[in-house]
Amino acid sequence: MTEALTHTTAATSGDNTAVSAATVEPELTSPETAVPQSPQDVEAAVHAIADRSRHAARRMSRANRAWKDRGLRAIGAALLEQKRLILAANAKDVAAGKANGTSAAMLDRLTLTNARITGLVDALENLANLPDPVGNVVRGQTLPNGLRLRQVNVPMGVVAAIYEARPNVTVDIAGLALKSGNAVILRGGTAAAATNEALVQVLRDALDSVGLPADAVQTVDQYGREGANALMRARGRVDVLIPRGGRDLIQSVVLNAAVPVIETGEGNVHIFIDESASEDMAVEILLNAKTQRPSVCNTVETLLVHSRSTVLPAVAAALRGAGVTLHADERIRAALPSSIESTPASDEDWATEYMDLDLAVAMVDSLDDAVRHIRTWSTGHTEAILTNDLANAERFIAEVDSAAVIVNASTRFTDGGELGLGAEVGISTQKLHARGPMGLTELTTTKWIVQGEGQVRG
Repeated sequence: MTEALTHTTAATSGDNTAVSAATVEPELTSPETAVPQSPQDVEAAVHAIADRSRHAARRMSRANRAWKDRGLRAIGAALLEQKRLILAANAKDVAAGKANGTSAAMLDRLTLTNARITGLVDALENLANLPDPVGNVVRGQTLPNGLRLRQVNVPMGVVAAIYEARPNVTVDIAGLALKSGNAVILRGGTAAAATNEALVQVLRDALDSVGLPADAVQTVDQYGREGANALMRARGRVDVLIPRGGRDLIQSVVLNAAVPVIETGEGNVHIFIDESASEDMAVEILLNAKTQRPSVCNTVETLLVHSRSTVLPAVAAALRGAGVTLHADERIRAALPSSIESTPASDEDWATEYMDLDLAVAMVDSLDDAVRHIRTWSTGHTEAILTNDLANAERFIAEVDSAAVIVNASTRFTDGGELGLGAEVGISTQKLHARGPMGLTELTTTKWIVQGEGQVRG
C-alpha cells in the first residue's frame, strides 16, 4: 500500500506522489542543459536550483517515515545495481588525480571500492532503521492559563554542502538530508566530478522511482567555482550551508558565505598518554588512531607522552614499524632508543593536520601541561587520554574543550556511524546549534506549537 506524503492525508490518486489536495504545488521547470558562462547567468541558474530545492523540501517535510525509508532503501539498491557505472566514473577521477599529482591522502578519500560502496549502502540501511527525528517533542508543558506548549523538531529546509574529493559524502549527506525531511544542494568539487555526476543521477532516479521528488538532491558542480560562490551568496534560498574538507575550503566558506554556515573543523587531534597507561593498550590504540585510515579528520596528529610514562619505546617502535614518520621534540628524541628514527619537530608540526602517516610527538611533565598544549594547538575536534587513573580521566574530560573527548579508546570513534547516528554530515567544531558528529537531529531545527482554547494575553 502506498503511503501519502503526510501522516494525516490520504492518497488522492493511488500513486506514490499523492499529497493533500490543499497542499499540492505546481512542478517547477528543469534547468537548461547549457551551462551559463557569465557570473550573473550562473547566479540565476543556482537560484533556480535553490528554488526547486525549496519546492522539493516542502514536499519532503510532509513525507512520513515509511516513505523516506523506502527512498533510502531504493538508493541503496540503486547503488549496488549501478556499482559498475559508479566505479568506472570514479576510476576516471582517480586517474586524473594521479596525473595531477594529488597526494596519497587525497587519493584515498577520492577512491571508491566495492567495499566502500557496500559501506555506503549499509549506512543507508542504518539510517532507515533509525527513528525519524521530525516531530520529536523536545519539551512541552501546560501553562497555568491552559495553553499547551510543545517544542518539536522540524526539517531545516534546504541544506547545502560544499566539499572536496569525497564522493562518499555525496551519499552520506543526501541520505541524512532525506531522512530528516530536507532537500540538499551539493558542490562536490572538480576532483570527484565524474563520480559525483554518476552518484547524483543514481540518487535522483532512485527517489523518482518511489515517488519522492528527484529535486530533493541537486548539484551545482556543473557551474564550477562560480557555482559554489553563488551558492554561498544564496541567502533566503539556502537555509544552512555545511563545508567539509581542508582548512582552506572551510575558511573560504566561513569568511565568504552570506547564508548561515555550520563550521566543520579540521582535525588536529591529540592523544595524551599519562604515566599510568598500560603499554599494550597504548600501542594498540595509537596504531589504530594513526594508521587505520590516516587521511580522515579523526586520525590522531599529535601524541603527548607523560615524562614518567614507560610506554614510549614500544609505542614509537610500533608506529615506525607501521611506516609512521615521527616529528618529535628534543625530549622525545633524547628518550628514544637510537634504533628508532625521528625528525625534529617545530611549532608548525604542532599546528599541522597531516592526514598522512606523520605524527607530532611531545613530552609533557603533567596533565596540566598536556591540557595547556591542547588548548594552544587543538582545532577543537577530538582529544583522548589513555590512563588508568580515574581522577586524571575526569579532569581531562572537564578541562579539555573539544567537540569529542575520549578516554581509553581510539580517536577514530568520532564518527557518526560509529556513534550510532547512522552517518554524519561532518564533525562540527563550533558551539552553536550542533557540535560533534552531525547526524539526523542536527539537520533539524525546532518549532514551537502553542494550542489554546480562546486565551488572550492580559
